[in-house]
Amino acid sequence: MKSGKSGNILVVDDDKDVLFTAGLVLKGFFEKVDTLDRPFLIPEYLKTSRYDIILLDMNFSRGITSGKEGLEWLGKILQIDPEACVLTTTAYGEINLAVQAMKNGAVDFIIKPWNKEQLVASIRNAAQLKSQKDAQKTKSIHEGKVDFRKSRYPELISRAPAMSRILETIKTIASTDANILILGENGTGKELAAWTLHRESLRSQKPFVHVDLGAIPETLFEAELFGHTRGAFTDAREERIGRFETASGGTLFLDEIGNLNLPLQAKILTAIQNREIIKIGSNHSVPVDVRLISATNMPLYQMADSFQFRQDLLYRINTVEITIPPLRERKEDIGLITEYYLKYFSDQYGKQGIRIDVCTIKKLEEYHWPGNIRELAHAIERAVILCKKGIITSDDFILKTKPAQAQKTDESSMRVEDYEKKVIVDTLNKHNGNLSKAAEELGIARSTLYRKIAHFSIENL
Repeated sequence: MKSGKSGNILVVDDDKDVLFTAGLVLKGFFEKVDTLDRPFLIPEYLKTSRYDIILLDMNFSRGITSGKEGLEWLGKILQIDPEACVLTTTAYGEINLAVQAMKNGAVDFIIKPWNKEQLVASIRNAAQLKSQKDAQKTKSIHEGKVDFRKSRYPELISRAPAMSRILETIKTIASTDANILILGENGTGKELAAWTLHRESLRSQKPFVHVDLGAIPETLFEAELFGHTRGAFTDAREERIGRFETASGGTLFLDEIGNLNLPLQAKILTAIQNREIIKIGSNHSVPVDVRLISATNMPLYQMADSFQFRQDLLYRINTVEITIPPLRERKEDIGLITEYYLKYFSDQYGKQGIRIDVCTIKKLEEYHWPGNIRELAHAIERAVILCKKGIITSDDFILKTKPAQAQKTDESSMRVEDYEKKVIVDTLNKHNGNLSKAAEELGIARSTLYRKIAHFSIENL
């Protein structure tokens, strides 16, 4: 689900307070939020409206907590619309009910009372799974012609030489289970590249689970990634399946992996190495089978040198590395991408037939696009919204006249050095000078740690 309002959602629950809350929370993310407290009206709603997401309660009769009613309505919804994307929700969930709902076709299971961030995160993930199905039905692009079916994941399109090697690499490695690291600036299409790898893989019929690691609070990290048992902590009323387990058999896309701190990096590394996770509150491991794709816009190699990122984790996630070039290095694609988004937003806003003149395309090709494809898409969306005469000209775009220049300075280099020394000192102090434990947490060999201690003249710990 892209930023801003998009699509329709139907919330079905017998509690009117819950429906009121859902309406308040979700209206910021959907164009249309319908709420329904009488499930027998579901068929009528589905016949008159198309919903991108359906949030379905599992119990409707007073005193009933088995979830059987929800399973029955889940089945009826999928009979009416086999492509429906349904999330089930209840205050009385058991793990077997969650598993049964997902076996019956639900894409996720949410425990009440809802946490706003977790609710929105689950709905975003469900929207991604819905988009997978749409994208799989999208026709391939041939000779620069685009199928403009609405989807979060269109085809990865390019005719620029800078992208030809990237596309060939993706084609070569997609069918393998190799862990992939995708690097590139914000807005270059790293998520789309990850989806393309999944779509072309042998796991394409299994889940593609996108986790934005930069958006998960540290306190919720383990619960979101690995799940938890009932009673594992104060608000853990029911057992929850984590994202690793949800993605098992398919692809796990860890976006913004460079934002993780060292302790969280260690937890990810353990799960990857052992191919198993341990839920919070449990002593039993759960095997997971995921194809791992990671992405970041951060300089991981420099971060590894300064101990901001574990070297052993970096080696684990980049069996194959792909760097997506910025849009300013693939100007041949600007016209093609503009054509795609012009049609996309024209359809979305009911303004079909809008054209863009050749001179404007040339102006767009001359611009540096610091925000890359994402900035271009937003610029076209704005131009479509404001267009009144059926043709978009250069006057409809507000572009910066000078590119933003990010220059490295000696001062910033010194900060990296200072930070590196601080991390080592803090880690050694944490382990009372124990070099073996400090090296293990930093993800380096003891010999490397010795050299760093000598280099920084660290003493008197």
